[in-house]
Amino acid sequence: MNDDAPQSEEPAEHLRFWAYLSTLEQVTDASEPELISEVLADPDQMMAQSAVTRHLDRRAGELHRRPGYEPWVEMMTRTTTGIPFLTQRVREWTLFRAITLRQAWHPDDLLASSNWLQLKTAEGSNTDTLEVLADNGRTKRIRNIARTNLQHQRQR
Repeated sequence: MNDDAPQSEEPAEHLRFWAYLSTLEQVTDASEPELISEVLADPDQMMAQSAVTRHLDRRAGELHRRPGYEPWVEMMTRTTTGIPFLTQRVREWTLFRAITLRQAWHPDDLLASSNWLQLKTAEGSNTDTLEVLADNGRTKRIRNIARTNLQHQRQR
């Protein structure tokens, strides 16, 4: 190995990832579907889906309590069709929204959800979901967090 060789530069996919995130943070509602489609057309699908997932989580986190969530999630559903992980993440944000807003939801949907959603929900304060997860959460960590939060809710 030549110690005098220049250090390698940041890989191109890393640079694209950070550029995509920066652009997605500034995208307008009207341009969002086109930009997401452009990102998802990147040849490095792992990187592209990771960038879109970060964007999806950020936007859903901002919108899930607001009326603007429904049209946004419809757009995301159309734009991410055919990409199972992103489709699942959109569904799980919608379930999280229902739980957060105390709308109708089914325990089986929560139990079938990913560790990500179960953990996110176990860290919340909805006693119905905490009871479900305290007994049947996918992992010991999820069950323990749900039990602890359930105890705190009952002490109030």
